[in-house]
Amino acid sequence: MDIPPFSMPMFHDWVPKGIRPWIYLLLAYCFQFSGGVYMGAMNDMIGGHSWMREDLTMLLYCTLAGMAVWFPVLFRMKFHFTNRFLLTTSALVIIVCNLLTMHRLPLPVMGVVCVVCGMAKIQGTFECMSSIQLWITPRRDFAVFFPVLHLVLLVAMEVSGWLAAAFAFYMHWTVMHLFVIGLMIVVLSVQTLLCRPFCPMPPERRIPLKGIDWTGGLLWIVFWLAVAWVLNYGDWLDWYHSRYIVIATAVACLALAANMIRMITYPTPYIEWRILRYRYLRPILFFVAVFELVMSVEHVLEMVYYEEVMHYTDLTYETLNQWSLVGAVGGCLFSLGWLKLMRWSQYQLIAIGMVFLCGYCIGFYFLVSPDIAYGQLIPPLICRGFGYAVLCIAFMWSLHQIMSFEHFFQALGIFNFLHMFGGGTIGAAILAKGIGYYVADGFARYGGYVNSVAFTRHPFDFGGYMDGMIEGFLAQTVKILYGWMIWVCIFFILGFLLWDSPAVRRRVKRMPAWTTVGAWTLGSFNRGQKQLRRQLKRIMR
Repeated sequence: MDIPPFSMPMFHDWVPKGIRPWIYLLLAYCFQFSGGVYMGAMNDMIGGHSWMREDLTMLLYCTLAGMAVWFPVLFRMKFHFTNRFLLTTSALVIIVCNLLTMHRLPLPVMGVVCVVCGMAKIQGTFECMSSIQLWITPRRDFAVFFPVLHLVLLVAMEVSGWLAAAFAFYMHWTVMHLFVIGLMIVVLSVQTLLCRPFCPMPPERRIPLKGIDWTGGLLWIVFWLAVAWVLNYGDWLDWYHSRYIVIATAVACLALAANMIRMITYPTPYIEWRILRYRYLRPILFFVAVFELVMSVEHVLEMVYYEEVMHYTDLTYETLNQWSLVGAVGGCLFSLGWLKLMRWSQYQLIAIGMVFLCGYCIGFYFLVSPDIAYGQLIPPLICRGFGYAVLCIAFMWSLHQIMSFEHFFQALGIFNFLHMFGGGTIGAAILAKGIGYYVADGFARYGGYVNSVAFTRHPFDFGGYMDGMIEGFLAQTVKILYGWMIWVCIFFILGFLLWDSPAVRRRVKRMPAWTTVGAWTLGSFNRGQKQLRRQLKRIMR
């Protein structure tokens, strides 16, 4: 098969061809550094805005929900607007959103701003990475593209957290927002000076935006955010003893019911009912949820341990967390060799990734203590980064192999809801409940030994004694919950090793040129319009 030479016609002719893809790779990193709020500076933002930790976590979920809900329309945008328009608009939206989130606005307004920022972030990243896909792999081999894509995503995720913490520690937390605004100015400058408008589809064949089910998209984001709100604030509001949790649950149920009805009755729903008929989609989504449930220990147990037991600052935590980046890079390269060079089974790859996550949990189980050295935590963190990278790539590769192109990005919307925050919020809610139970259990078991009368015979620092006792209870609780996660990992690993029948094809799928893909998308749009006209005729009769 003849492979056409790689080109980037959106650049002016005087721009050297050798640096064009590197420029777009740099722009992809610029978009990945952006966001509505930056969790590396969480404690400083809590102090600056007088918000709770749950408030900032919910704003992060809003950003991630905006990214997840925008996946089904990414190609429609690419085949309707020019490359320059999409990147310029995304950069301008992110600039406005960062200017707004620097100020203390009402939380609902901040949530809407973060949702819009997430949409712009994923649109900019997708436009950059899809433009250089043929440079990364001329045959559109996703066994190559997915590891390289996650190399960009994971590096940007870890480094942006460290930058936010460093800016907050040495200067002010708003400096991270200004830094991102500067990156977006770089994007605008590149598009203005070096690029010209270009669309893969000719003007007469550009796909119209007519027919997109925006109401369905809005209902999906309401459902996802309502679920995230219940799981995020449930422990704080004492779950269903609070009428707010009851109301949010009712909203989630109504939104889901409306989406199900719309999927069946509407001619072109935002997410089609047919994607649920793919044989292995539901097992993949289930295992992604379990994987993210295990990974929630990073955001819950690690944070409790670092802040309440070890009393690390945000910068210390983020600096230590950079060791997971070493494992993430290794995991991306390992997955590339496994899927592309060896073409071995995805089941074994998923099991290997889970083995490393199990090693991470085992490491923390034995190391959690108020008296350990800083460097002892490095090996488990490297295991965590390696396992996380391997599992992210393996699950996305499996999803791509079982889905047709027509439904792949719709499935990615649901996949990323569970992958980005859905499974993590479930795990965080379970772990928060576990922390409350085991800390209370510790006080119930050992509270009888605390007798202030017995301590009056000689000078005694009762306050210091109680602080140490609480730290011990928290460390013991973290150890117990890590132990439960070890069992989850073991059953996960055994399930994949004992399941012999292949769930996905081992041979690499080939993707056609962008014009062919655009023609398929246009054909799908035309079929939807014909179906809509038939239904209207039936109604008129």
